[in-house]
Amino acid sequence: MKQSSVRAWVTGKVQGVWFRRATQEQALKLGLTGYAKNLPDGRVEVLMCGSSDNIKVLSQWLWHGPENARVTHVELEVLDEVAVPDHFSTY
Repeated sequence: MKQSSVRAWVTGKVQGVWFRRATQEQALKLGLTGYAKNLPDGRVEVLMCGSSDNIKVLSQWLWHGPENARVTHVELEVLDEVAVPDHFSTY
């Protein structure tokens, strides 16, 4: 199984709606590591590390997020070199 790292920037109503915690829950179910953090401009940045298939699943989930989120855009960047964390954090 190929291991990958992808960074996502999620735009829309994604702060104050439990987006980071819900992302963490999904990532842990999928066995991914990384983080989800709020950015000053209102977006959420997500780092996903693990199997390519599971990253794809979480990337698709980011377009919906938790119930009260309203996602308008998700931008993805495949990372070649990244220090892979050993857990999934929220900031």
